[in-house]
Amino acid sequence: MAFCTADTPWVNPKLIPAEYRMIYRSGITSLDNRWDLWVSNAQIAAISIRGTTGSQVSWLENFYSAMLPASGSIDLPGKNTFTYSLAKNPRAAVHAGWLLATASISKEVIHAIDSCYQLGIHNIIITGHSQGGAIAFLLTAMLRQQQSVGLIPDDIRFKTYCSAAPKPGNLYFAYDYEDMTRGGWAYNVVNSADWVPETPLSIQTMHDFNEVNPFTNASTTIKKQSFATRIIMRHAFNKLTRPVKRSVRNYKKYLGYMAGKFVAGHLKEFNPGEYLNTFNYTRCGETILLMADESYYRNYPNDPDKVFRHHFAGPYLYLMRKYYVESTVTGSE
Repeated sequence: MAFCTADTPWVNPKLIPAEYRMIYRSGITSLDNRWDLWVSNAQIAAISIRGTTGSQVSWLENFYSAMLPASGSIDLPGKNTFTYSLAKNPRAAVHAGWLLATASISKEVIHAIDSCYQLGIHNIIITGHSQGGAIAFLLTAMLRQQQSVGLIPDDIRFKTYCSAAPKPGNLYFAYDYEDMTRGGWAYNVVNSADWVPETPLSIQTMHDFNEVNPFTNASTTIKKQSFATRIIMRHAFNKLTRPVKRSVRNYKKYLGYMAGKFVAGHLKEFNPGEYLNTFNYTRCGETILLMADESYYRNYPNDPDKVFRHHFAGPYLYLMRKYYVESTVTGSE
């Protein structure tokens, strides 16, 4: 289903789920985002979110990777304010570009969910590949938070299937997300040869640890040492920490303020608020690993000129069949 969010005439008919029919395709929103609504014969609705396209603005959304609080508000075009809550932990932070995408589709998605609910459909799947999976992470978190405060009926069951999704936020967002989806309600399928789930680039500083830790208050420990030891330890400590702090400042400058200016050039009146001093991106949700082995690389050899070779539908479906179709058949025999 996630692979079918490309324009329908170019989708391989073999990829279209036999049990489902697509009943709605959204218009283009924000930075070239789009989603589809599918419904199955078994009264299950699915929200399928499109991934990165070939457009510059779609890629801008990925590079706009400064972190914003997982709860807050951002100003959107048309003097609209998107107030959101994706996690309970006040230290949770998420990717700015994918948060903007979530904001652009959320109102219409919630309306579609309400319409399905009125028709008696209480089971909702959320899915997306690549960038679509990253947005699916954030959309899932938003819907579950709204459900926890009674804004969405509590008898709706959400289940999330991402594939090749990159890291959507920091460790505290991951903790919240995994807690709210525990018990098998959210998956991310990852090909071990695919570089996309390894992004965005991550930096961990002393301030990314829990409040009680031996690192944040290292200066206090150093002060207790003898003069000579104190000089050596402080020199070593600064050598280790200053480059990391400088990297965070540079990431924030280029992937936050500068990228944000380009975004504002496409979306007038857009204002994200203040970016956070963290880039501690981490993967989240329950990972279903598709391990690329020797036979896989014979079919899909590494090629520096084809950086997306391991990211497309073919390689993922090849490994899925290897681990989950062929093994099932072998087991049954």
